[in-house]
Amino acid sequence: MTIDWANFTPWASLAGGVLLGVASALFVLLNGRVLGISGILGGLLPPKQGDAGWRVSVLLGMFSAPLVYGLLAPEGFIKAPQIDASFGLVVVAGLLVGLGTRYGSGCTSGHGVCGLSRLSPRSLVATLAFMGAGFVTVYLVRHVFGI
Repeated sequence: MTIDWANFTPWASLAGGVLLGVASALFVLLNGRVLGISGILGGLLPPKQGDAGWRVSVLLGMFSAPLVYGLLAPEGFIKAPQIDASFGLVVVAGLLVGLGTRYGSGCTSGHGVCGLSRLSPRSLVATLAFMGAGFVTVYLVRHVFGI
């Protein structure tokens, strides 16, 4: 195994993890709700009376944050992500992730960040299943199917 040193970003990853942890902790402390993105999005389908405002705000903040960061960061500071997959494959992958979050009763942010911090056994099992499925998928796609 080799490390891709050009894309190895431990400090940025640590900062992102700390921000996610602080945001999750503040969200549960201030709102009494888990910051699980699939649950927040799922709560909009169909929306409940008086419940949509905060959900839309969280999602808008999530989608607008990279745009704002891109406008404020110095030129060349952000490297555009490169996705080595076709559009169709990305759509199928997104649908499979959505299906998995419904079957798993939540996503990695809900189970992996919030659930594990609350010592939830159900979240531990879900997170192990997410990670295991990810490992197997990467192995199959790269080494068996050669995609």
